[in-house]
Amino acid sequence: MYTNIKYTFRGGQGNIFECLASFIISYFSYSNKTNKGIIVDFTCYDIARLIDISAVQTPHGISEVKELVRYAKEYRFITVHVLPCWVKFLRNILIEDNDILIGSPVGFPSGGHKTKIKMLEAKEMLSDGVQEIDMMMNVGMLRSGNYRYVEDDIKSVVETAGKVPVKVILETCYLTNDEIKKSCELCINAGAEFVKTSSGWAPKGATLENITLITSFVGNAIKVKAAGGVRDLETMVKMYRMGVSRFGINVQASIKIIQECGKQPGGVVNIS
Repeated sequence: MYTNIKYTFRGGQGNIFECLASFIISYFSYSNKTNKGIIVDFTCYDIARLIDISAVQTPHGISEVKELVRYAKEYRFITVHVLPCWVKFLRNILIEDNDILIGSPVGFPSGGHKTKIKMLEAKEMLSDGVQEIDMMMNVGMLRSGNYRYVEDDIKSVVETAGKVPVKVILETCYLTNDEIKKSCELCINAGAEFVKTSSGWAPKGATLENITLITSFVGNAIKVKAAGGVRDLETMVKMYRMGVSRFGINVQASIKIIQECGKQPGGVVNIS
């Protein structure tokens, strides 16, 4: 009775049996057994499905949002992030592209909003059709040792979001290693889906050093998004191997990375 339901899979949509067949074909196409384990090759499409692109800077308006959507449709980036006032507009122009998600930030960019304001902002975006929320952690409260406030702040937004994933932006460049670990612990306790390194507004974002610190600390307890500072395919692959499952990368660097992948032998890159 499920044969008429359409599911999204690599290259398009189909019923559940077509998706299963696609998965089997993809597995044997992109994975090769060796004595050392499984070698996995990612296509340009696979790489794009790890990347969030955004237009969330102060001057970004309708032209930048439209340009973002054009690139998302061309390369199939997984999520397009816009400032809250553009969520409904973005939903309307992506209505036929179910595989491209709509994202927007809460408490952005400082994180200093009161919790009730963050909750209201999340509710408004949910009403407008947001599918992922990147929430700015209250960095000042964290650095002041007000851990209960920070955890409750995150938890309130997570509970408001319901089934919509919440990624918590730590702004790691302002934190010590111990503060980064504490932030991750609070995000896990609060039920967030991801910890995210940076907003893109800070002087420094994801580095191999802070990604190593975060992934070694959280293990499988929470997903990790590397944002800010990822500019090439080599760095992206290194971070993926460390345990990063999502990347926030500016549009031009994202396109460059996809093009780098396309120039590899067979148009694939080994990520195992």
